[in-house]
Amino acid sequence: MSGVVESRLAELGLSLPEVVPPLASYQPAVVSGRYVFTSGQLPMVDGKLPVTGKVGAEVTPEEAKDLARTCALNALAAVKSVVGDLDRVARVVKVVGFVASAADFTGQPAVVNGASELLGEVLGDKGVHARSAVGVAVLPLDAPVEVEMQVELTEA
Repeated sequence: MSGVVESRLAELGLSLPEVVPPLASYQPAVVSGRYVFTSGQLPMVDGKLPVTGKVGAEVTPEEAKDLARTCALNALAAVKSVVGDLDRVARVVKVVGFVASAADFTGQPAVVNGASELLGEVLGDKGVHARSAVGVAVLPLDAPVEVEMQVELTEA
């Protein structure tokens, strides 16, 4: 039975993907007290990256924004994998987005808006968060975007 959050995802025409298996020695998400910390989530779809390269060169900012949405969906899947029900999310506390950027690209905040906007659409006020958007030289597998987040849980 799906909860309120997953019903909202369905209303938006979205569904949670399978949790992306770790690419190295880490867990997709861990719980510490009332908080869940996700590992950086790449925009994997069905086990592969739909696009690779630097934003502002091989990847347009608009494509990267869509990829950031996918990263956020993957992060929500990682959260669900450790808490069982996304309705336990009291709020998203922090989002960090990494954007593999061409040397002259400075639009990282607009790219990471893809993740932030998705969290707002899905979680409403619970999706409002603090955030960093960081330009980097390269990401794993030549991914254009990577997103991690921390969420606070309701009392069990």
